[in-house]
Amino acid sequence: MSTITTQIDCRESGGSDHSLDYIYMTPPWLQSTGCMCNRDLLSPSLMPSELPSQAKLQYARERIPIQQQRIDSAVISNRNLFDSAKSKAHQTIHLQERLGKLKTELREAEDALVKALAVKTRKEAKQMIMRDSISDTKARIEELKEIVENQRAKKDEYADIISQQSEALAAYEEKCNQNSEHKEQIEEAISWYNKVLGFHIECGHGVKFIFTNINLENPNEQYSFVIRHENEIYTLLDCNPPLNGTRDLISELNKSNGLFKFVRKMREKFQEIAAHGMALYLARLLSNVLEIDKNLWRKKKEPSNHIESLDQDSSMISPSAPVASVSTDHRSESLVKENEIQPGESKRNSRKVGKGQTIQSPGSASSVRRSSRLKVKK
Repeated sequence: MSTITTQIDCRESGGSDHSLDYIYMTPPWLQSTGCMCNRDLLSPSLMPSELPSQAKLQYARERIPIQQQRIDSAVISNRNLFDSAKSKAHQTIHLQERLGKLKTELREAEDALVKALAVKTRKEAKQMIMRDSISDTKARIEELKEIVENQRAKKDEYADIISQQSEALAAYEEKCNQNSEHKEQIEEAISWYNKVLGFHIECGHGVKFIFTNINLENPNEQYSFVIRHENEIYTLLDCNPPLNGTRDLISELNKSNGLFKFVRKMREKFQEIAAHGMALYLARLLSNVLEIDKNLWRKKKEPSNHIESLDQDSSMISPSAPVASVSTDHRSESLVKENEIQPGESKRNSRKVGKGQTIQSPGSASSVRRSSRLKVKK
């Protein structure tokens, strides 16, 4: 607080001067407002110089209430200003608090708006998805309706086909029953072929037909040929033993397609070869026997070399010839003459060989086969 000091000179009757110091204290609210009490207002210099000291003192005393009133009015004014400023300050603080609350509410409202927009966006996306799904479902329903209609049409069509197939199956079963009976007959005929004629078939690169019971000396000897059918053409791949005239038989087979007739002719040719081979074998055997007989008759005159001649004569017999009874009578010579026959004479029904042996010609064998087949069919 600033201090204002005023000195007043007073003259008393004694003529002496007295100094009066008036001290005024300036309040803080006057300092802040800039309202200062100037001490010069009460200084003696401002007083009239012509006034006496008593008058000056009186004048100063009169000025004090005026200054006090001025100060009081200034204080009241400042107080009013202070109260107004204070109320404005409180109002401002209240508005600031309200503004903060409003800002907080605004932020919350913005967050809520953002959330609401997000929820709305999600709902719109879900709605779009649901619309697409509904449209796809409708399209799928239409497609399924078409499929159901097609399936119904196919069902009716399949029912007709099944009825036709059932009828065909019944006819096929009846045919199978007939075929089973026919198959039994065929199996009986095949068993007869296998037992009597020694005939069986093997499959491979071609069809191999194998015959046994053709050579009476060796019934287990196999005669075979391999035939192949491709592109409607028959081809003879192998023949054991080789035969003459197979080309003519194959060409006739391709023309007539008579496989049974071809197989029968091939078997007849195998029988002819077996018959010719047997006749040549017997002729060779008998010629060896005759030569041995001649040597024996010749060596009778030389007793000293009898044993050697016998050994040499026995070595002339073929080692592959089977053991057989040797006769040197007149019947052996007749057999040699009978075995020296022409190729055309081999087609006779039978021929006597040795004692009681007969070789059947192909014609006789085929007649036996036909009679047996007739029995099987019966």
